[in-house]
Amino acid sequence: MADESRLRRFAVLIDADNTSPRIVAGLFEEIAKFGEASVRRIYGDFSSPRLKSWADVLQKYAIDPYQQFAYTSGKNASDIALVIDAMDLLHSGRFDGFCLVSSDSDFTRLASRLREEGADVYGFGARKTPESFRQACRRFIYTENLVPEVPPASAPRQGAAAPPPAQTPDSAVAILNKAIAQMETEGGWVGLRAVGQRLANVVSDFDSRTYGFRNLSDLVRQSGAFEIDEGEGRAMRIRAKPTPAAPAGNRPPRRRRPA
Repeated sequence: MADESRLRRFAVLIDADNTSPRIVAGLFEEIAKFGEASVRRIYGDFSSPRLKSWADVLQKYAIDPYQQFAYTSGKNASDIALVIDAMDLLHSGRFDGFCLVSSDSDFTRLASRLREEGADVYGFGARKTPESFRQACRRFIYTENLVPEVPPASAPRQGAAAPPPAQTPDSAVAILNKAIAQMETEGGWVGLRAVGQRLANVVSDFDSRTYGFRNLSDLVRQSGAFEIDEGEGRAMRIRAKPTPAAPAGNRPPRRRRPA
């Protein structure tokens, strides 16, 4: 009988050529939310000055570097090595899932193949990552959301504009309504936690941080599109606000039937 209290085990495979070391702390904090990073491997040509910045973080986060020399220009031996290792780890039967860290669409087929075998796949990449790879993953997290916040001491000087979020809260409303429409409701009310779980199935890359909020509840409040029920001792529920009817004067005139 499986031990339900055991943390789910994940193999974390990082494409150094397409990932910044600035996201490493946030990456492993994110993985800790759903499992244990049992294997931590990174692939690249670390003899290249371009990857020198990775050397400062590998030991700190116990990441095993897998050196792949770039013998031929235009040929990515690192990608091939990562794919081979992923399949070996899959067939070992020791892992519940994989974390593929890259913005490269070449890993789309790998993600699909791992999921075909019943493994969960979490993708991590920049917003420029092609949709094919994002949709092949059970969930896709943008690495821009994992970069540490700027501390007050080094924050932009007064008067300088802070970088805006990638999306506005209003742009999340249609996605939230789509998730709610797929759920059973009580008079239109649904639990916010259940909505969050459904969102991962509706849009693999949905993340409240993309809209400028750390929590889904803050995003829902700010959108202004939902009624909120927070009774004492009860989990938060939401439902879509009714769409106001158009004023009579704005309705198009009815056409008269010919006599």
